[in-house]
Amino acid sequence: MVLQLPTVSTLHSDYKLDYLGAPLRAISFGTLNRWALTKMDYYIGVSDPIADMLIERGFRASRMFSIYNGLDFSQPIEIVDRAAYWRRHNVAIGPQDVVVGIAARFDHVKNVGLLIEAFGRIALQCPTLCVAIAGDGALRATLEARVAQLGLVKRVHFLGWVNDMEGFYQAIDINALTSRSETFPYALTEGAKHCKPTVATQVGGIPRLIDHGVSGLLVPPQDAEQLAAALRQLYDNADMRASMGARLGQKAREKFSLTCTLDTQEAIYKAILARHARPRKHRDGITLCGAYGYGNAGDDGILTAILAQIRAIDATTPVRVLSRTPKTTASQFRVDTLYTFNPFALIRALRRSDLYLNGGGNLIQDVTSSRSLWFYLLTIRLAKLCGTKVLMYSCGVGPLKRKSNQRLTAKVLSKYVDAITMREDHTLRELTALGVKIPQMVLTADPALSLTPAPPEAVDSVLHGLGLPLDGQYLCLAVRDWPGFSKTAPAFAAMCDRAYRDYGLVTILLPFSPQLDTQAARAVMNAAESPCVLAKGAYEPQVLIGLMARMRIVVGMRLHALIFAAAQGVPLVGVSYDSKATAFLQYLGQEFCCSLTEATPEKLQDLLCATLSRPDNTSDRLAAVLRLQALEQGNSAMLRDMMGAVQS
Repeated sequence: MVLQLPTVSTLHSDYKLDYLGAPLRAISFGTLNRWALTKMDYYIGVSDPIADMLIERGFRASRMFSIYNGLDFSQPIEIVDRAAYWRRHNVAIGPQDVVVGIAARFDHVKNVGLLIEAFGRIALQCPTLCVAIAGDGALRATLEARVAQLGLVKRVHFLGWVNDMEGFYQAIDINALTSRSETFPYALTEGAKHCKPTVATQVGGIPRLIDHGVSGLLVPPQDAEQLAAALRQLYDNADMRASMGARLGQKAREKFSLTCTLDTQEAIYKAILARHARPRKHRDGITLCGAYGYGNAGDDGILTAILAQIRAIDATTPVRVLSRTPKTTASQFRVDTLYTFNPFALIRALRRSDLYLNGGGNLIQDVTSSRSLWFYLLTIRLAKLCGTKVLMYSCGVGPLKRKSNQRLTAKVLSKYVDAITMREDHTLRELTALGVKIPQMVLTADPALSLTPAPPEAVDSVLHGLGLPLDGQYLCLAVRDWPGFSKTAPAFAAMCDRAYRDYGLVTILLPFSPQLDTQAARAVMNAAESPCVLAKGAYEPQVLIGLMARMRIVVGMRLHALIFAAAQGVPLVGVSYDSKATAFLQYLGQEFCCSLTEATPEKLQDLLCATLSRPDNTSDRLAAVLRLQALEQGNSAMLRDMMGAVQS
């Protein structure tokens, strides 16, 4: 009898590393484990990186969930006498010693030897630092031999298996974990329960608990030099140990308690049962096409908002997203993806979908190229030919420079689009001028306006990583490479110098698309005489929104830098390089703006000073944003209507 029940597997580690150092077990048990995993319906990774690892290896992202180990913080802590604890373990540790503790088994994955190597590098400079190791395993003799070789036998203490872990974490000063690979180890939450500052390798789900520089220090795996530097930093600063430990303890209690884990587990099982109960139909779900998978934070923000709106309407709806980098998008958003330029996969997806979403963003334009426009128009036509309803979602339209493209756009949109929501009134005027007639046309706003900022500690961690004080005064500059920008870079630099000289603002150059924006940002930084900091790497949209909220002023060419800043009520100056930025600024009622061709040193400095010198009008700015956010709700209203229509 086949029960047809959903099957779920919870993964606590990288299954390819489970039998590291045991080749026979890897061949037998490891192979059987990998085969069994392919037969499961759903997967729960104990940390996001474990789930991401499965997606990278070909497992479906839509079947993936993440959970983090929780600890019971409700039990009272029995206070342990530190000196008595060390005497019980026959360890010579004095009251002035700073103890680095690690609780781990002695194997290749836990990599306890890295802590020993790091300690060996700073032992002479840190005379009262010592190490206590709770654990045992096959590598113990090797580790003890290395300690003896380094001459640290009296300062590195092997405790063996320890039953009283509550006492262990109370007796140490710094908690450490040096694993090559992890999910989300209890050793860190147990240390956090006792408010111990932590140094750990940046692997697995550890960064979800530890915000670098805020509630602990993270180092690359197998990097003894950086681990030594982190230990030295905490050894030298007792106040830092206390503050980081307190923040870590607070975060663990709020977000990684046993109650949080149980609530998450229950929510996962409910989601699985709801999906399993969804009627099986040949045509079901949504195919979503936009400028996704290019590493642009603005487009990522749009996709984040759209997926949230879809899931708020019906969390069981299958979603397929076209992406330039399918695996990256699948991992980031937990959706099934297909390569943007795979026509066969697209046709298969459209034949299985009820609804095709084109958007959001300014896709219907020929400034970047006519090929881009033709591609998006082709997907709209294909969707309709495959029998799928078509919704253009929070779209911008234009500019369309070529007459042939104008005629083609008017024909395709009028014939194949069922409904459109437009993110600003400029698009409505463009469509009217083209003579486009669509059954349902609604003026809305950009969906990214509905996003909320990341938690404060995540933003603090970014500022710390940039070497900036949390209470500093900053100008955020978001530029991008564009024809003619190289001539304008000195004008932006002069504005940054004026902001520093007259207002004490340090410039943070924030690339929204690192691959495209970094070179332009460097050109400004190289031309500036004042302090400028270039943010490297990619940040999630919510983190960028949180950063914007910390700024005194935002100057942006990037549209979503302006949108994120506006949503937080931050004063802004817009520098428009095409119609979409101009359209948003006009829609917002923003008066401090100019075109890129107008961006002379005098013009930019005048806009900067006018914005900063203006009496506080935060309430007026927020009122304008609230108006747009109310309009933005028209996107989800239209989406709800369309989803209801195709499912009825």
